[in-house]
Amino acid sequence: MRKLIATVFNYSLDGLLADEGTDFWKFCFDLPENREPDDPAQLDFLRSAYAHLMGRTAYESISQAMTASTDHPFADILNSGRKVVFSRTLKKAGWADTVIAAGDTAEEIDRLRLGGDGHIVVWGGVGLWRSLMRLDLIDEFQLSVFPYVAGEGTRLFDGDPGSYRLDLVSSTASRNGIVDLRYRRHR
Repeated sequence: MRKLIATVFNYSLDGLLADEGTDFWKFCFDLPENREPDDPAQLDFLRSAYAHLMGRTAYESISQAMTASTDHPFADILNSGRKVVFSRTLKKAGWADTVIAAGDTAEEIDRLRLGGDGHIVVWGGVGLWRSLMRLDLIDEFQLSVFPYVAGEGTRLFDGDPGSYRLDLVSSTASRNGIVDLRYRRHR
């Protein structure tokens, strides 16, 4: 059965996501050393995914960025990869190899998990992450924690779920101070 792994980029030390327009967003995306991953294992992890899951808002943002900026390290991976967008409002997906999942979230995830080993990457957004956490469907979290106290932004863990035990699998510091943390859901 495939594992569901939530990948959270641009996460601050005080537990906030880099919301567009904030100083933290600028820190993450305006500095060249923060824009692109320097860990080849991260690219291999994304490249070897069975599928890439997104909510509608994340899908629209990421698809626009990856089709417009084909030199980004994630562009080839995502433009050619299998994508599933969870949305009850999106009627047509224009990004190649994209399927819209509009049914029951748990049933859709169960279908994706069947058929083999490997992993499925959940890119976000926050609504999808929280929905999957509420349903206790996420097997692992991979968080890229930036050396930054944001003070403003969206909290990923904002009382949803109320309690969640995780086991640390690995931690890797990059030369630019970003720490990649990998946690497995304690079961």
